[in-house]
Amino acid sequence: MPDAALLETFPTPAESPLLIEHCNEEFTSVCPVTGHPDFGTVLVRFQPGPTCVELKSLKLYFQSFRNEGIYYEAVTNRMRDDLVACMKPAWLQVITNWKGRGGIRSRIIADHGDVPGCWLRG
Repeated sequence: MPDAALLETFPTPAESPLLIEHCNEEFTSVCPVTGHPDFGTVLVRFQPGPTCVELKSLKLYFQSFRNEGIYYEAVTNRMRDDLVACMKPAWLQVITNWKGRGGIRSRIIADHGDVPGCWLRG
């Protein structure tokens, strides 16, 4: 079961605005219909507020999805909601790119806040 309690933060170490991107190239969850594994890449892009997510905790959080039967859209929205609740960023974007199955590839984008126009398409 995905576990937001795994996410830890630390105070943002900068006073001027900055962009942070974290990319997980080995994300795995499970198709809730077939039970087959789904493989994808997760890009988390944000302008931090008072805190940033600690990377080891983010890795463990991503791994908590490994055996979860969950749709692509639900994965992406859940990550956005959990990370926003954890960090309270100025804005945040989660982009998931899923490996093809049956000739179809999917890309899901979930935003929070006023994402700058240059980042809207990822």
